[in-house]
Amino acid sequence: MLFLLLSPFPVWAAGIDQQIDAWFAPIADWWERIVFFTIPFTEQISVPVVLILLVSGGLFFTIYFKFVNIRKLPVAIRAIRGKHDEIEQQPSADGKPVAGELTHFQALTAALSGTVGLGNIAGVSVAIAIGGAGATFWMIVSGLLGMSTKFVECTLGVKYRDVGEDGQTYGGPMYYLSKGLKELKAGRLGKILAAIFAVMCVGASLGGGNAFQSNQAVAQLTNTMGIEGSFIKTLFGIGLAVLVGIVIIGGIKRIGQITEKLVPFMGIVYLLGALAVVGIHYEYIGDAFRLIASQAFSPAAGLGGFVGVLITGFRRASFSNEAGIGSAAIAHSAVRTQYPASEGLVALLEPFVDTVVICTLTALTIIFFNSEDMFVYGVTDALGNVLLGDGERAVGGVELTSLAFESVIPHFSIVLTVAVFLFAFSTMLSWSYYGIQSWKYLFGRSKWADLSYKVLFLVFVVIGAAATLDSVVKFSDAMILAMTFPNIIGLFLLAPKVKGELRRYLGAIGAHKPKNITNKGDNITGE
Repeated sequence: MLFLLLSPFPVWAAGIDQQIDAWFAPIADWWERIVFFTIPFTEQISVPVVLILLVSGGLFFTIYFKFVNIRKLPVAIRAIRGKHDEIEQQPSADGKPVAGELTHFQALTAALSGTVGLGNIAGVSVAIAIGGAGATFWMIVSGLLGMSTKFVECTLGVKYRDVGEDGQTYGGPMYYLSKGLKELKAGRLGKILAAIFAVMCVGASLGGGNAFQSNQAVAQLTNTMGIEGSFIKTLFGIGLAVLVGIVIIGGIKRIGQITEKLVPFMGIVYLLGALAVVGIHYEYIGDAFRLIASQAFSPAAGLGGFVGVLITGFRRASFSNEAGIGSAAIAHSAVRTQYPASEGLVALLEPFVDTVVICTLTALTIIFFNSEDMFVYGVTDALGNVLLGDGERAVGGVELTSLAFESVIPHFSIVLTVAVFLFAFSTMLSWSYYGIQSWKYLFGRSKWADLSYKVLFLVFVVIGAAATLDSVVKFSDAMILAMTFPNIIGLFLLAPKVKGELRRYLGAIGAHKPKNITNKGDNITGE
């Protein structure tokens, strides 16, 4: 290695992309096998334990809170518009101001910037390529169930957060696992689960929140610009790392200020493009949804194929909206409010926007693109790339989505390149905050801890840019979904605490409701 560093640039730079990938791929394969441990039900069907936890959690919380994901949407919308700020930001009984650094909108956009990203663009194409159009249906179901899970974890994130002497907030599963379970006389279990979560969150921030983002952003840049070379991806990765480093030095306030501008802009640009594609094919919308439904319940491969489609849909949706993962609770814990449930309700909008709306529109564009049999569902090469109809070219991830847009809107790949870069950039900003909060929980809140994590994070920007998509997807999925194990256990145990907070918040709204606002769903019991 020392010889490579001291050699003239062309000698060692020529194959550095391949060297990085050769080192990274075995690690990704090993970690994926551990996290996606499966339970065999029949000879044909084996289901990963982590997905069983996510699905069962979403079902349980939806029923336990009596479909809060649907009933309380109006309250969530009013909260994000600031209609209840007067109630939420009243000083406490001892006269102390309400803790928090972000508004509801800033917290939502900061968290959305970590979820609305390449999971919606590249992740959907991966799901459809592997599981067929039917995977879209299960992504939508996952999004709807995830709304309830997100409500629970973000309510707990605010309830059990720490506030430093300087007013900076520290929150997330690390804190509600340790502090919440201590209240239930299970403090030792809480500390163990919190430490496990923090370790996994650091890994996830380096994987799905970083390496995957830089990988796909750089892939789209090189494809659009037509640039090739064994060192070019590493070079782009270094440039991206510099840009990310400039922002993350400023902390959550800087991140919130950037994401509240970036997220709406890039979301509108991408949605307009997707709506244009769907609008042009409007006469086939019914056919597309019939294809989604038919392949969701009766794929050609039979029962084993059906379960495979279901697993693919939930796996990609979980990576996209992160419900049950616990990551968003870290960003939402920085909101200014004295009612934790207010932010929980705001947070349930994330999976709806991320998965139900954006992922569905992306899926439709890809399905329309394949109406001319451009590729065969489920047929991929060794790296998970789709083989196009001519059999001479394999594409994967964001490039497939780009081709789908390009088939309808000429030169849209240029616009998509900008959107992909902004999506990736904003996601990396949010995940750097998630990671550093977990890092500080493990190693203390010193300047050394702050600097060491940020350096490590920027190194992984470069690694992700140079590695292959297959290696990055395996590592990213495994790291993010590994956070589920400690988090879901805590959510199940602390659900009654959330019900109490919801009842308290709705009671406060009912007692101070302006005369010009009526909402039959705002009962003070929260039932």
